[in-house]
Amino acid sequence: MSEIEIGRGKRGRRAYTFDDIAVVPSRRTRDPEEVSISWQIDAYHFELPVLAAPMDSVVSPRTAIEVGRLGGLGVLDLEGLWTRYEDPGPALEEIATLSPERTTARMRELYAAPVQPELITRRLREIRDAGVTVAGSLSPQRTQQFWKVVVDAGVDLFVIRGTTVSAEHVSSRAEPLNLKRFIYELDVPVIVGGAATYTAALHLMRTGAAGVLVGFGGGSAHRTRTTLGIHAAAASAIADVAAARRDYLDESGGRYVHVIADGGASVSGEVVKAVACGADAVMLGAALARATEAPGRGFHWGPEAHHAELPRGERVDVGTVGSLEQILLGPAVGADGTTNMMGALRRAMATTGYTDLKEFQRVEVVVAPYDPR
Repeated sequence: MSEIEIGRGKRGRRAYTFDDIAVVPSRRTRDPEEVSISWQIDAYHFELPVLAAPMDSVVSPRTAIEVGRLGGLGVLDLEGLWTRYEDPGPALEEIATLSPERTTARMRELYAAPVQPELITRRLREIRDAGVTVAGSLSPQRTQQFWKVVVDAGVDLFVIRGTTVSAEHVSSRAEPLNLKRFIYELDVPVIVGGAATYTAALHLMRTGAAGVLVGFGGGSAHRTRTTLGIHAAAASAIADVAAARRDYLDESGGRYVHVIADGGASVSGEVVKAVACGADAVMLGAALARATEAPGRGFHWGPEAHHAELPRGERVDVGTVGSLEQILLGPAVGADGTTNMMGALRRAMATTGYTDLKEFQRVEVVVAPYDPR
């Protein structure tokens, strides 16, 4: 791939965001009712290619159950307020009413409460008792400490999620998590990420992960480009990781690792483009934080917003547009892509003549920068 000269001493590869590309219609069309958007990871089948992001503004036990009932997968943040407080309601209400200048300091105080193992067990069992697939997320830093509690609670899918997760973390202060050994010894499938490059994703696939989250600081509540100068353009990152999946499939003799877009897809057209670039599913944060049932009450934030030393995110006002069912399955209340997201994906696939997600990953795309202003 050609590089662009930034200056005499530095060259860089051109990368593309979702706004830079568009899906191309084909000669064949289909009825939307004949299109399947279901997917399966390990033994778990889902009617919708959607994971609700493990963020306190998005997933509570109640919303995890509702997303599961609708056909997706809700992932609970096992280091969030739900595992720090018996009743996180007052803390969530306070965060939603904080003035901007007080938000970071007060969130640090609220999240300073310790994670309670018994609450991890209770929350996961509440989801399990509802009869839906159970998924919980830990950061790489806390996985060693709490993984056994999570597994004993009956989690179906274990998610290890960070801003970036490496299979080769180097530390002189503590022994890093050995992902390959950990995943090999675990009895449940593991989804791990984020990764944003071909090489990083390939190394994560070699650990035995069932799925790789693709993204780095691209979400609505992230500010890593501002604070660290690091950013991964979503369309290019997904395409790169999809290439790693293809090559690992050959290398491993047929083992398929699922690619899950994480960040950068907050409206339906971006979900469509994520799958077109090679994603098997999408992890949605801001899109679901807009639901009337969302714990964030119209606000959205992630763990980066209350980091003790260097926040790389913030609380953002995303508003409320409808119920989880309206957001995922419709009917749409407008043409802005925030509701009936799965209906839009189904119609895009029908318009281009594809019947399932894996086929749609082969759709033609073009570089067509778009500025809605």
